[in-house]
Amino acid sequence: MSKDDPIGTQRLSAHIGFLFGELPFGERFAAARKHGFTAVEHPSPFETPAATVREYLDDNGLIYVQTGFPAGDASRGEKGFAALPEKRTQFRGAITPTLDYASQIGCKMVHAMAGVVPVGATRSVLWTEYLENLAYAADAASAYDVDIIVEPVGPGSIADYFIADPAIAMEAIKAVGRPNVKLLMDVYHAVSLGTEPLAFIRKHHSMIGHVQIADYPGRHEPGSAIIDFARVFQVLTDVGYGGHIGCEYHPSTSTEESFGWMRDCGETK
Repeated sequence: MSKDDPIGTQRLSAHIGFLFGELPFGERFAAARKHGFTAVEHPSPFETPAATVREYLDDNGLIYVQTGFPAGDASRGEKGFAALPEKRTQFRGAITPTLDYASQIGCKMVHAMAGVVPVGATRSVLWTEYLENLAYAADAASAYDVDIIVEPVGPGSIADYFIADPAIAMEAIKAVGRPNVKLLMDVYHAVSLGTEPLAFIRKHHSMIGHVQIADYPGRHEPGSAIIDFARVFQVLTDVGYGGHIGCEYHPSTSTEESFGWMRDCGETK
């Protein structure tokens, strides 16, 4: 980012789970590039061979910013396993295959979803499990030069998610004490949880590995609701954030029509 390019138009990443959903997965890469994105992200590309994804990226001059460890069957309410003792074997068994896949596509960040708190579970037990699994994943990822990212997700998106507050996420990152465990700062989730994002970014910017955006309420494109993204982008510039900004929003109309905010901020695509 720079003062002349405050939103980092060369650092916008298309979340191709949220954007271009009207297209087959393989066509979303070219669509992202056509509309000015330099990167893409998606938590679960694994049904497509890594070599094929690598080809999509190379053909379109894109990088793959972040993905996730397998998080289970969402239709059954599964949202990751890192904090669930009964799922330790499943979580840890997926670490090396996921890191191998990420390495093949050049992805340098992997999200370890914590999971939904089981009925009757003791939070202190889940907390211990979560920290141990984050440390285990981080140590494995260090050999690949990959960061493990932690994203707090509020009840408006996932009910009873274990890491549901940015302050708790920061507490976990500090407790793990691994330099390659970082925060995924999702501005939408922060605001939905009552966290003032500008102050939070200023305070914790050194621990932020990735940023995602969507407006609140509604989780649509910037400019559709109440968040002042001009100020968010300026603060990111001021603190020296040099990573990508992931567009993880539900277009309020079509994907292409939702890009008006990009044009208003200087994009001409």
